[in-house]
Amino acid sequence: MRRLIEFPCAGETLVGTLDEAAGGTGLLIVSGGNEIRAGAHRGMALLGARVAAELGTPVFRFDRRGIGDSSGVNGGFESSVQDIAAAAATFTAEAPHVRRLIAFGNCDAATALALFHSVAGIDSLLLANPWVVEAEGDLPPTAAIRARYAERLRDPKQWVRLVRGGVDIKKLISGLSKISHSQSEENSNLVARMADALAASGTPVTILLAKGDNTAIAFRAAWKGSARIEECDTASHSFAHEADKAWLFERVKEALA
Repeated sequence: MRRLIEFPCAGETLVGTLDEAAGGTGLLIVSGGNEIRAGAHRGMALLGARVAAELGTPVFRFDRRGIGDSSGVNGGFESSVQDIAAAAATFTAEAPHVRRLIAFGNCDAATALALFHSVAGIDSLLLANPWVVEAEGDLPPTAAIRARYAERLRDPKQWVRLVRGGVDIKKLISGLSKISHSQSEENSNLVARMADALAASGTPVTILLAKGDNTAIAFRAAWKGSARIEECDTASHSFAHEADKAWLFERVKEALA
């Protein structure tokens, strides 16, 4: 059974969705970016329904302040600590049989969970494609550009395209310029904060990466912390393809077990 729940957060009213089930472990899903709780292509809503129905695990999703059905101002993931804590508290209050809480988030929701999970009392983390590097202009992160160029340099067809004028030279120069930029993504303050927060809490964490996704590539290049990392052979940031969804469901199933 699925039901809507309103709950308070810092003087505002948040709206969440609870997929009810009898299990003692609960899954809290935190949406990334400015996505509503249903997720991209309703991916998180479908995942929640399947986890509850097939695994017997209650699932709670919510809109943070200023997003979707929730009131207030959207302050971005850096200001979401109170939202996550309020959602976790509401989840366990509405499903009192839940004794263990696992949280899943994609993109900057994964970053927020890494930073703020201790305040929310999360017992285990499943973090997908954590956001750690601010993009510059309309170019992808440096590590992603580097990976793309390395892949293309190994492809003879790309050399033929270059000779025949099929490559945007201006874009090529911009990309090469960014690669040579003195600012190192490996020194990202956000990456360091994530690693410190996870190390301080000792909370079990699994990091899921979409192998061809720019955000995942940037994270892989910058991450120096200790965590279990699993990769899905896809470029879909939201694991939108059927094979990706199946892979993600299996990783959630493993985490819940």
